Amino acid sequence: MTRRLLLLACIAPFVFAQTPKDVRAAAKEGNITKLAAYLDARSLDTRIETVKELVALGGKDSIDPLIRATNDADPEVQIRATDGLVNFYLPGYVKQGIGSTLVRAGATIRAKFGDTNNQVIDPFVTVRPEVIGALGKLARGGASLDARANACRAIGILRGDAALDPLIEALHTKDNNVMYEALIAIQKLRDPAAGPRIVFLLRDLDDRVQMAAIETAGLLRATGGLPTLRDIVSSPRNSKVERAALFAISNMPGPEDRALFQRQLASKDDRLRAAAAEGLGRIKNPADEPALEKLWHEEDKMAPRLAAAFGLVLEGKLELGDDAPFRYLINTLNSAVWQQTAYAYLVEASREPRVLAALYGPIGQTGSPRDERIWLARVLAASGDTGTVPVLEKTSQDEDKDVAQEGLRALRSLKARLGV
Repeated sequence: MTRRLLLLACIAPFVFAQTPKDVRAAAKEGNITKLAAYLDARSLDTRIETVKELVALGGKDSIDPLIRATNDADPEVQIRATDGLVNFYLPGYVKQGIGSTLVRAGATIRAKFGDTNNQVIDPFVTVRPEVIGALGKLARGGASLDARANACRAIGILRGDAALDPLIEALHTKDNNVMYEALIAIQKLRDPAAGPRIVFLLRDLDDRVQMAAIETAGLLRATGGLPTLRDIVSSPRNSKVERAALFAISNMPGPEDRALFQRQLASKDDRLRAAAAEGLGRIKNPADEPALEKLWHEEDKMAPRLAAAFGLVLEGKLELGDDAPFRYLINTLNSAVWQQTAYAYLVEASREPRVLAALYGPIGQTGSPRDERIWLARVLAASGDTGTVPVLEKTSQDEDKDVAQEGLRALRSLKARLGV
């Protein structure tokens, strides 16, 4: 009898003390092991509070309990655990993750998924395989569609390449939210092997899903989707879809698309003109250089003028004079509105060794704007090679602490990508 009483005394706190108040009291002790025991509580409120406290405590010891919480039968617990796992690798995420938007009415849970989803961890951040495995499992079969969509979003943020198959499966759910989040995650993984597996969505009836599928096909250069994309441009459902399809084609153009781009240079739509300029630049036919030069000199809209500058840089125009296209792209890194576009163009262009080498001078130029050097460091991190390492090492020692910090971060990202 005495032994039985002792056993009951040991387990009593976890059998009888199952209220959120008890969880908060345990959390104050900072004992993750003790706190994690409440994940087995019968009370849903207690399990939810346990996940919240685990996330608040953080640290590497919280990862295993949060992985365990993703197996809970309740979608809110799964969503909060998912956000907590992302938060460990991307501090502060939990304040803006889907869990922060949850509204519960009885058994019904509503979450708000915004269209802004551009977060991703740095390449040098290593995520435990068990985390990606747990998120992949949720993407395949979470307790609710929102839990599945949230898991897809998390996989993209954490660069979870090993969970590509669950993301592809999520595309077949017929739920627009899940499909959209899976497509954005696939964009972030940038695995060309996924391209042929997403083209079936190019004519999806939901505008948001179709747009995401078109963008994904372009980013992954899914050439199998070109016939469909060309048909969409010929007979678009709306102007947004037409623009997206032309941009996708311009990412992977064939010689047969040259005439299409030449026609679109005269379009009244500035975005179509921009897509056409990109496409001609990537085809790299010297005969198109005069048309790009004309657009560069005469265009009064930013998108097509930037695209023309990009096309001319691809054609080999690497002069750094004040009125040169290459200098224009670099200067645009100082524009809060257009720096992301200029960054993307420079990342792609600098995959060519001669363009990459031409950027070493501007990033080290004394007196150049801070934003310009910061974004150039990011460009070099994304497209640099072993010869870029000394350049970023120098940048990491810049007198401007913000530039130096970005230089160090870029150096770590580059080394992680190169495996050195």
